[in-house]
Amino acid sequence: MNTKHLILLFLVIAFGACNQPQQLFNGTSLDGWHMDVPAMDTNPDTIAPFIVRDGLLVSLGDPRGHLISDDEYADYQLDVEYRFAGKPGNCGILVHASTPRALYGMFPQSMEVQMQHGDAGDFWCIVEDITVPDMESRRGPKANWGITEGKERRIKNLTDDSELPLGEWNQMTIECKGDSIRVWVNGDLVNEGYHCTAQKGHLAIQAEGAEVEFRKLTLRSLK
Repeated sequence: MNTKHLILLFLVIAFGACNQPQQLFNGTSLDGWHMDVPAMDTNPDTIAPFIVRDGLLVSLGDPRGHLISDDEYADYQLDVEYRFAGKPGNCGILVHASTPRALYGMFPQSMEVQMQHGDAGDFWCIVEDITVPDMESRRGPKANWGITEGKERRIKNLTDDSELPLGEWNQMTIECKGDSIRVWVNGDLVNEGYHCTAQKGHLAIQAEGAEVEFRKLTLRSLK
């Protein structure tokens, strides 16, 4: 094998190693994540809303707050498996998260991919913005659009029947590439946006009033 072939082989091996799926949850601890829970500022004895239970990452829902990745990411595909094991409720995955507590003293600046039961795949603009086709029909009158308190920040998804029955495991795939974000729920493309005002940042999982179990958080680089 000549030098050229050796270099090519090295590059192929290196590229493959760099693009191996990264497990963001190890099944035993919250290593690689940190919590931002406002209630803990004044009461250090507040129960942590994020725990590991029976090999699952669990958002207990209360007190409200976020579990935020220590690392920042750009150009990736995130595969998530989650379920509401008890009552249906609200949760979400935030991508491109940056400034903490930028909205309502709670939510980090980011783009939220909604997981609320019945609305999985909606976008919520949190001091960031994104464009989708049919914007007015899915966001409301243009005069009301905005990215801060009191504005129309919700962009409805494309389907209402992609989630599985309560208690079953849903698969959500979030693809962030450049200034675009695409979302699939159980194989259905449920939202697609472009011209996002952020292209990198932390990931965050919400505690927003309902218990949610996660058994998979896998990230694949698209670089």
